[in-house]
Amino acid sequence: MATSFAHGRYVLDFHEIDQDLVAAVGGKGAHLAELSRIDGVDVPPGYCVTTDAFRHVVPAALGDRLDRVDRLTPDDRDAIGALSAEIRRVVEEVELPQDLADAITAPLAEDAAYAVRSSATAEDSPTASFAGQHDTHLNVVGRAAVLAHVKSCWASLFTERAVVYRLRNGFDHRKVHMAVVVQRMVSPEASGILFTADPVTSNREVVSIDAGFGLGEALVSGLVNPDVYRVRGDEVVGRTIGTKQVAIDASPGGGTRQRDVDPDSRRRPVLSDEQAVALARLGRRIEAHFGRPQDVEWCLVDGGFRIVQSRPITTLFPVPETEQPGNRVYLSVGHQQMMTDPMTPLGLSFWQMTTPRPMSEAGGRLWVDVTERLASPTGRDQLLEVSGKSDPLTRDALETLLERGDFTLTPPAEEPGDLLPGRAATPIDTDPAIVAELIEATRASLAAVRREIREKHGSELFDFIRQDLRELQRVLFDPRSFQVLMAGMDATWWLNERMHEWLGEENAADTLTLSVPDNVTSEMGLALLDVADVVRPHPEVVAFLREVEDDGFLDRLPELPGGPEARDAILAYLDEYGMRCVGEIDITRPRWSEHPVTLVPAILANVDTFEPGEARRRFEQGRQEAWKKEQELLERLRVLPDGERKAEETKSVIDRLRTFVGYREYPKYGKVCRYFIYKQALLEEADRLVREGVLGDREDAFFLRFEEFHDVVRTGRVDDRLVRDRKEQFAAYLTLTPPRVLTSAGEALNGSYRRSDDVPAEALVGLPVSAGTVEGRARVVLDIADADLEAGDILVTTYTDPSWSPLFVVIKGLVTEVGGLMTHGAVVAREYGLPAVVGVDHATRLIRDGQRIRVSGAGGYVEILS
Repeated sequence: MATSFAHGRYVLDFHEIDQDLVAAVGGKGAHLAELSRIDGVDVPPGYCVTTDAFRHVVPAALGDRLDRVDRLTPDDRDAIGALSAEIRRVVEEVELPQDLADAITAPLAEDAAYAVRSSATAEDSPTASFAGQHDTHLNVVGRAAVLAHVKSCWASLFTERAVVYRLRNGFDHRKVHMAVVVQRMVSPEASGILFTADPVTSNREVVSIDAGFGLGEALVSGLVNPDVYRVRGDEVVGRTIGTKQVAIDASPGGGTRQRDVDPDSRRRPVLSDEQAVALARLGRRIEAHFGRPQDVEWCLVDGGFRIVQSRPITTLFPVPETEQPGNRVYLSVGHQQMMTDPMTPLGLSFWQMTTPRPMSEAGGRLWVDVTERLASPTGRDQLLEVSGKSDPLTRDALETLLERGDFTLTPPAEEPGDLLPGRAATPIDTDPAIVAELIEATRASLAAVRREIREKHGSELFDFIRQDLRELQRVLFDPRSFQVLMAGMDATWWLNERMHEWLGEENAADTLTLSVPDNVTSEMGLALLDVADVVRPHPEVVAFLREVEDDGFLDRLPELPGGPEARDAILAYLDEYGMRCVGEIDITRPRWSEHPVTLVPAILANVDTFEPGEARRRFEQGRQEAWKKEQELLERLRVLPDGERKAEETKSVIDRLRTFVGYREYPKYGKVCRYFIYKQALLEEADRLVREGVLGDREDAFFLRFEEFHDVVRTGRVDDRLVRDRKEQFAAYLTLTPPRVLTSAGEALNGSYRRSDDVPAEALVGLPVSAGTVEGRARVVLDIADADLEAGDILVTTYTDPSWSPLFVVIKGLVTEVGGLMTHGAVVAREYGLPAVVGVDHATRLIRDGQRIRVSGAGGYVEILS
């Protein structure tokens, strides 16, 4: 290795590199150097052309072109294509300074072949692998060819695909630099990829190996179906032998060539079981060194394995940490709470301080350990019954795990308690006064905390909140509240089951729950119709709202004719419901009161779609439909054998349903109200810390847990690196989709539906939660702020929580990817009489915005009509 100053800046041998030099050699170069230090891991020798070389040449050659890239969005595909091609051409044609060219080529051995591979500074990190984004060139021979391919690797930093990827994921083009790995080529008998966690199931206990003859390019390019080996421990537990018709080998003069595999060898296994197990052990050694599951590129040369790359697998969902021995099973809290997005550390800690059940964290989400319950015969039956009624996919995932027989659970020493404590209590009378008293108790408790928190600051505020959380728990877990909730759910299930059994009536409770009293979430949607009634008579206000883009619009409204009335109506609405927002279980999410412009599209949709008095008409219409359905069912029952008894019993349960089921939404409303009171006080503390120079931004506090935030308030010091790391981690969590069920082995299970004969073959299957059939235009909405709905549209989204309720008055049907019989979208859809199917896997990807679809709310499926 040459030792001149230029060579020291521009070239580093693998043995000179460690993980602290990622900025100089990129993720791939750093990983290769680290791999070469692991005992028993054979890495072909090589060196890195550092990012100093890139910075010495490329930025000056590009001029203002990166400024032009910055002005583009990911959707500007034509402009990105043209500009990225121009940038690549400039880089590939740039003339290298002689000292740089000499430094790059000095380590080359005469007549040897090399792999020249891109190594960007953001590549192969724990949160972004960038796999396949940049260039790799195999079997490069000669000084001139190596130099040309180094420039080609630099240029690949600006392919259209790479530019779009960075724009979408928020990477600064100027902060991502390109190093280049130059590594001795090997001519393998076979090669492939090893995953130390099964890429299909995410099971960390299973190693998955893809193998083919020759170089791995045949596998990467999809030219062959590889052999696939699945190894658990020291045993091959699965083997699929592919038909390998072609292979890619190194050409003698450089480059690669494709050849036909001998017919007798096409179905011959690439690896023996002994070789597969040995390779899996090698993968485990690499995984242990890096401390996380790895995606490893390997070659088989002269009977031994060479490792040519390893990168972290970034698509796996993290596993909750536990000190409990044996296999564990976790249920997603987010799927029950209709918020599958990640939560900030402050949001996670508040939810954990509120809930009576211990909850684990993984991937920015919360998980409940149900291992003991699932291992107990009694607990298992109860868990499967409840999960089946709320979310059949969760039940199917659990049953799949149990039936498979390879995931053993140790029965607990004692039986777990009742999963539904409200059901075991003495039944309560069907008395509306009970609900009224519970609501009043919550309101009184909220009024008290508002009064008392005003004078609390510093450590005293944190002590107050910690103490007041006990009051929140007392209100939330009032035994009578559980009884009311269970009474409403039991009445729903009883009516649906008995009316189906006695009358063949499907989902009878759907109509019977129209316009029930005391449903705060439904009332919230209707109340926004009343706001529209105040806005509608004032054309200048309507025109002003159509142009609104910022939250300061409320301050400007009084300047318009009718503006003071409109402003007062919106403020009154925010006083009652302004603590709500999308993902409201996370205390750190922006609330409507903090971001009122969010409500403007819904107000305008109501103005355009409805006539004055729609809220009252709609509620009364629903009440009448429920009453007519009740009379119809009772009349049909009376003519049956033992009909009078059945009718009398059904009437009693209907009364119970309408008395109690509306309360289903109130405990969460009370919790969210209290969270917002806490949040306002905590943000005042964060603002003070910003003024004192402790925090850089008030929202930095969201990336501290509650106790950590308290420590910062007490000490006046914050760990800036901790905050920065957690922000990066949160951004990575946003890219992950949580499963319904997760095991301690990392296996992600989502379940599947049992498709019945009466479901059309091409239909998308889900859970029927609100009866009726409707056809209309699908509006695929991923963010409520982007909702542009018209009367007759069918909303298709990932999940809905109460913040979506104002949109329900406009739409005619609902399809979600997440949901259950008693979750928000289902409850409100039934009350509004909207046909709804929830739990439709990948609905927002399989249904395109604007397509015409048919929703069968009774059959539980969605048909794409055009």
